[in-house]
Amino acid sequence: MKSLRAGVVGVGHLGQHHARLYAALPDSTLVGVTDQDRDRAGVIAGRHGAQMFEDLSDLLKAVDLVSVAVPTSGHYAVAKACLEAGKHVLVEKPIAVRPAEARELVDLAKAKGCRLQVGHSERFNPIMQVMRPQIRRPAFIEAHRMGTYSERGTDVDVVLDLMIHDLDLVLSFNPGPVEEVRAAGVPVLSSTIDIANARIQFQSGCVANLTASRVSLTKMRRLRVFQQDSYVSIDFQSRQGIVGRRAGNPGDKPGFAIEERKGNEEEPLKLQLESFLNAIRTGASPVVSGEDGAAALTVAHQVLAAIDSFVQRNAEQGATG
Repeated sequence: MKSLRAGVVGVGHLGQHHARLYAALPDSTLVGVTDQDRDRAGVIAGRHGAQMFEDLSDLLKAVDLVSVAVPTSGHYAVAKACLEAGKHVLVEKPIAVRPAEARELVDLAKAKGCRLQVGHSERFNPIMQVMRPQIRRPAFIEAHRMGTYSERGTDVDVVLDLMIHDLDLVLSFNPGPVEEVRAAGVPVLSSTIDIANARIQFQSGCVANLTASRVSLTKMRRLRVFQQDSYVSIDFQSRQGIVGRRAGNPGDKPGFAIEERKGNEEEPLKLQLESFLNAIRTGASPVVSGEDGAAALTVAHQVLAAIDSFVQRNAEQGATG
């Protein structure tokens, strides 16, 4: 079977790993890369025996598929150009900056018959794959995604940079339509929101409480799910999980029977790219489709709107206090 010809647009922190994996996977061949930093592109291309393209249009003529790993503010324009050229696209998260842009990319992919996958890599974390069967009908979800400060990613706020991962995970549990969003957030070291908390209530009754920070002293990526008769805890960093199930006979003091789970050491990005290549080969919908990416982005903007209301209320109270 002929390998798929792959290209990478943007070979910085994440894109270099897309290039590495396309060069190594048996179902793909890394044909070329492009980046605004020509020297960087040349180094990555040379490392994997690929070509450095100065122009995106030239790269698109030589490939079947593209990973878009440019800064978030450029996702829409680059992904659109790739789809218009009839190429399958994996765009890093979030799919775009604005929901209207995301919907346009989804419609364009359908019109062109291209697979459009969004890089919500936490879906492919081995511990998530181990624990997902234990998550059935969540009543309450709590997530903490904390990171230390870095200039990378600060072209957007922390909701689009980090919280978007957990928004996608929550929506993948099928809690139904959103009923209400309350949120708070503040800028600390950048000009955009650096730490945020959101309380999202769904029409089903499920509530998600999400906290994301890029100004913490330590890193944390944890998710807890409470549902009838059971509790699920996931640590994405250590790839460890706990399932607590209600134990005891009727009339006894209730308690939990604890089961510990462990994810394997496979690289989530590798699993993600393999799933993308498989979707192209089979014509199946990607595991994280463009529609999924657009849905997460829509809720992210509901969170941002709630933060704006929070900031405005505080400003008004300060002015009248």
